[in-house]
Amino acid sequence: MGNGASASADDMWAKVVEVRESNPKNLCTKHLDKEYFETLDDAQKATFIKCVKTGIENPDSGLGCYAMGPTDYETFGAFFSKVIGEYHKGDPAYDGAHVTDWNTDGKKFDLQEIGLKEELSMRVRVGRNLTKYNLPGAMDKNERIAFEKDLLQSLAVVKEKFGGEIYSLTPDFGEEPNPNLISQEKYQELIDQHVMFKDMDADPYLKSAGISSDWPYGRGCWQSEDKSKIIWFGEEDQLRIMCMKKGFLLNEVFDGLKTLLDAVESVDGIEFAKHPKYGYVTSCPSNLGTGMRASVHVKCPNLTQGGSDAKAKEIATPLGLSVRGTGGEHTAVGADGTIDISPRARLFIKENEIIGSLMEGLEKLLAAEQAAA
Repeated sequence: MGNGASASADDMWAKVVEVRESNPKNLCTKHLDKEYFETLDDAQKATFIKCVKTGIENPDSGLGCYAMGPTDYETFGAFFSKVIGEYHKGDPAYDGAHVTDWNTDGKKFDLQEIGLKEELSMRVRVGRNLTKYNLPGAMDKNERIAFEKDLLQSLAVVKEKFGGEIYSLTPDFGEEPNPNLISQEKYQELIDQHVMFKDMDADPYLKSAGISSDWPYGRGCWQSEDKSKIIWFGEEDQLRIMCMKKGFLLNEVFDGLKTLLDAVESVDGIEFAKHPKYGYVTSCPSNLGTGMRASVHVKCPNLTQGGSDAKAKEIATPLGLSVRGTGGEHTAVGADGTIDISPRARLFIKENEIIGSLMEGLEKLLAAEQAAA
């Protein structure tokens, strides 16, 4: 490395020490090791700095790191393994391996069995990335366009099976027009309907990680004709594939998602990136493994009095549940006390176990809600 690069590296390590002292919960800076960094060659150092940049520039990060390519969890395993072990198992030296299993053995996950009388909004989604491309943080504009054009083959199969429309934000395909380009007005309409994701370039964490670069190229979504299935493309992961429905039977969204996933992957050349220890590869280590988030919207007015989710989180956290507002992370509790509940675990847990965890945790949360009346 030249003198300029050395000075830059010195500045980086000074900042790492500063963040480590002021924000000890930042797992990125906690596990950054200068001695390890010096074992990397120049090309690896450049990539690794991109992986950890957001945690250094945003001290309040929890994890603070993103993979830039499908093999980064292997290449930089000495660093990522510590972050992953501590985040997912509370042990930086944890050495388990992820197992994928969608088989529910015909078991029904009926929310009526835990006393619910009113249908809930149910949603299951997974994050996926393709082996043939860089992850979103390292993609350039041309690669984002190539990814979207490649994905259209899978979306054609999905449209044939489930109907619906493709909505793209990509201004153009280079010298070619984008046949699925929508207006700003339509984009806002889809945001308001919670169908499309918001402007990623306004997120400082994603911006530092390079994930929001070249906005809005390579971004958009598909929605099925019956509105129950959505595929986001070009967000934090190349694909966020989801199924949603109002009802009591969690199997309906779980099985519906698996059917949709299989349709996406059925196209030649579409191969989801996997890691031998960590399951499905995602940009953020928090989503590794299943890449799955299974959630329901449930009314808990007694645990959210005054519009605060603090009491609900106090009950939910020991149950392994995350609490969000009805519009997603960092949004407000519903006026009627509705909150979004989901199991926190993604990695070292099977897909079918996540559904069971949601039902079991929800039953205990509802008991606490009644006791708080």
